[in-house]
Amino acid sequence: MAAVAAEARVFLEVRRRLQSALLILGDSKEGGLPMAVSVTPSSLRMQSPGGCTELRLPAGVRLAPSTCRGLQHVPGDGLHLRLHARAESRPELISVFNQSSQDQECCTFYCQSCGEVIIRDRMLLRVLPLPGDNWGALVDEWCCHPDPFANKPLHPRENDCFTGDCFYLVNLKSDLWQPRPEGAPVETHHLSSENHLKLKPKANTKVICKRCKVMLGETVSSETTKFYMTEIIILPSERNFPIIPRSQFVQSVLAQCVVELSSARSTFRFTIQGHDDKVYILLWLLNSDSLVIESLGQYTNIKKFPVLEDVLKPDSSSAWNAVKVLYQPCIKSRNAELSSLWENDLSVHSLTLPSTTCLELLLILSKSNATLPPSLRCMNSFQVAFLKM
Repeated sequence: MAAVAAEARVFLEVRRRLQSALLILGDSKEGGLPMAVSVTPSSLRMQSPGGCTELRLPAGVRLAPSTCRGLQHVPGDGLHLRLHARAESRPELISVFNQSSQDQECCTFYCQSCGEVIIRDRMLLRVLPLPGDNWGALVDEWCCHPDPFANKPLHPRENDCFTGDCFYLVNLKSDLWQPRPEGAPVETHHLSSENHLKLKPKANTKVICKRCKVMLGETVSSETTKFYMTEIIILPSERNFPIIPRSQFVQSVLAQCVVELSSARSTFRFTIQGHDDKVYILLWLLNSDSLVIESLGQYTNIKKFPVLEDVLKPDSSSAWNAVKVLYQPCIKSRNAELSSLWENDLSVHSLTLPSTTCLELLLILSKSNATLPPSLRCMNSFQVAFLKM
């Protein structure tokens, strides 16, 4: 039979830990068409009066056709069925800082939005995680002597980098005291008074990329600067700057943050707030082991699966790991009561990002939600979305 492009939509979510998959086969035409579906371990085949379409699964993903169950037709979605599935374990994400302390090398800080060099050839001798928010209380409870760290902020030395939940703390003393070339990428504001640097009010502590005017972070003290992970890429100096789509980078950074926090602190609910202290999003992590595969049936008779890409490409062969989240927008006073409850709940963790990035993230979540089959877009009063790892 000659293969003809069919207007079928395929949505597949594979859960690695559960070794299960939800498969939804829909039709873009109102009312649908009669369709014969054939499932093999490595592909799906759909035959309708309009033609035949074969969809090959990514390498490493295998279905168990004999375990198909729960077949039902959901109006607006199409056919739903569940079956056993296996997917290769996702590779561990390796940060530039996950390397031996003996492998000390120069790092360069880039603006992720435009690639401008922020800090060039910085030798980081120590990269240390900052303790949790309640570390001071723990010291009081476990020490039998006065807290030696009381009222002493943790600031990095010249060749240190401290990592927080979604930010880096870097000592820029040498950079501030040395004359900066014209067009330097970081703006800092300081006044001289009694031989000490003093910061202007908070509104003037922003660190701005002079090329693209994106807010990269804030000055914390006269020597310490906070850079947000969603705005900065740190690479060994010998590597070239990678061009990564902005939405993909923001999703990846936030997904890694919430997964690491949920694992380390058993925290699954988050408030996403801007540097202006306003809450923009309420986020609830559901699971972090999803492999989401989606095809809208727009191209040729044989397709490979892009996942949540900005533009679907017929020659894409990659599948994306994703975290599944529930979210509620809080802009324009929406969900104000629920937001207040979450802010006062000790089990909810707050993540601070530049306000513009919070709005970007809200658009990303909304776009992901809109691409889901209608029956999967809501859970109770929350909206559902996937963030690519």
